[in-house]
This record gives sequence, C-alpha cells and structure tokens, in this order.
Amino acid sequence: MRPQPRRALRIALAAALVAAPLTVAATSAAQAAPSAATSVQAAGVGLDDPHKKDIAMRLVSSAENSSLDWKAQYKYIEDIKDGRGYTAGIIGFCSGTGDMLELVQHYTDLKPGNILAKYLPALKKVNGSESHAGLGAAFEKDWATAAQDTVFQQAQNDERDRVYFNPAVNQAKADGLRALGQFAYYDAIVMHGPGSGSDSFGGIRAAAMKKARTPAQGGDEATYLKAFLDARKVVMKKEAAHADTSRVDTAQLVFLNAKNFDLNPPLKWKVYGDSYAINS
Repeated sequence: MRPQPRRALRIALAAALVAAPLTVAATSAAQAAPSAATSVQAAGVGLDDPHKKDIAMRLVSSAENSSLDWKAQYKYIEDIKDGRGYTAGIIGFCSGTGDMLELVQHYTDLKPGNILAKYLPALKKVNGSESHAGLGAAFEKDWATAAQDTVFQQAQNDERDRVYFNPAVNQAKADGLRALGQFAYYDAIVMHGPGSGSDSFGGIRAAAMKKARTPAQGGDEATYLKAFLDARKVVMKKEAAHADTSRVDTAQLVFLNAKNFDLNPPLKWKVYGDSYAINS
C-alpha cells in the first residue's frame, strides 16, 4: 500500500515545533581550511540557482504529491485525518502545527485585507489541535481562491525558503556539498523537520557525521552522502508514514551512484514505484 506523503510531512511539521532551531553554522571542523572538495563545490552551480531550485521543487513534489507540477500545489488543502487539522500548499502548511498561521500572517503582512486575513483569529484558536472551528468549507474555498493570487503564492514561497530551503542549502554549502548534497539536505528537512532531535534533520546529519567526514572536514563527498542517506533511512523506518524509503533508494541513491553531484539533467528516478524524468 502506498504511504501517504502528506501525512509524513504533517508529522515532520509537528515535530519541528518542539525541536531546537536548526543552526546553519558550520561545525568547528568545517570551519577549518577549505578542502579540495569544498573548492569543487564552490565552483559548481548551487541548488539556489533558479533552474536547480525548480528541479529540487519537482523532485520533492514527485514524492509529496505524485506530480512534477509543484506549482499546482498552491491550492491544495485537505484534512488527512492525522490529528493536525488541515494540510495545505506547496510544503504542507498545517492548521494544527502553527506554520499555516505563520503563512497567513505573512500573507496579511504583504497584503492587508486579503481573503484569508479574516481567518487569523480562528487559526490562532485551532493551533495545536485538529479542530476546524471557524474554518471549514468556507476556509477551503477561500484558500483555493487565494492560491490564484501571486502575492499568496509568494508568501508560500517565502515561508518554504525561510523554514526549509535556505537553512538546508546553507548548511550543505558549509559542509562542502554540491547540488546533490544540498538537495539531500532539503528533502530531509522537508520530511523530518528542522531541529537537533535524533529524528530531525539535525539528528540525521549528526548521525552521518559519526560515520563519515563532510567534504569541508576533508572527507569524500560520495562517502559522506551515502552515510547521510543511510542515517536518514534509519529514521524513516521508525515511522509507518515514512517507511517507504523509495525517495532515497530509487531517487537520491540513483543520482549518487551515477556520481551526478551537480544534479544535472537528464534525471530519471522512481518514487513509490512511479517513474519520473526531468530531461533539461
């Protein structure tokens, strides 16, 4: 049976609320003189390049939404009955875990009086619960309407970058990783949440660093990335919603085994048995 990708993300978002903030500072060892691997990374195109970033969004969407059309997810909203209220948008913002509230507040800061602003009091009240009180069908309809507004789309992009993308890419660059490693970090933080707990992104990275040195520490990039992906799979298998590890096994490991450290197309991979390709 195919796992529910959105459920996996919802669990991660809830965990992120109690986890310590992710530090993007390099470890003391990583602050040492740059290694050759670090120099190679610096010369490459990072995941924050617009085209590379779009590739990253499509890769994540294949796992989270079974689609490469990540921009179609601005309008997504659903209660998947996991106890966290609504999940919605491009990264699974949740009414029960606080990040949906932060998103709508950011949207309102950018555009006062928007169609979702009137729901801020209700979102504050339902935060931390599965309740739909003050939301319901009207909220779902208005969310879909707001999703057509480029300002709301920008607000979703902003929150995705602030909480997930930028911290992951910055940490990966500090660790001397090229675009593939930066994506591995981003995909992990999307699923497992930021923080330093053992089952969070920070915990996965710490476990990997016990097995292999990062390129910034003078280690081999492939060896370290394999250790990171192995550590991530251990955490994934602890939770039923994460237990299908195909987004690692038949996607990221495929790119790693091909030594495609710059994450250059053409890319071919599978998630949950479905095949995908990015040709350019």
